[in-house]
Amino acid sequence: MGLRGGRAAREELQELRSRVESIEGSIAELRRHHLRLAELTDLVQELLVPLASRDEEKVTAAIDKFQQGL
Repeated sequence: MGLRGGRAAREELQELRSRVESIEGSIAELRRHHLRLAELTDLVQELLVPLASRDEEKVTAAIDKFQQGL
């Protein structure tokens, strides 16, 4: 293998580490989006039931809770 083979292996290892780091960043971003989607889904559920029953107090409380989380 010699020096050339060792250098190539180190470069490949560095490239793989870089790719893993990039993938980890993408996963972290997807987790943030997933959490935000879950929060919005919760808000929709909190709003739909009170809206259907015309409970303005619960609707206002749900909207306030959502705005505090921004």
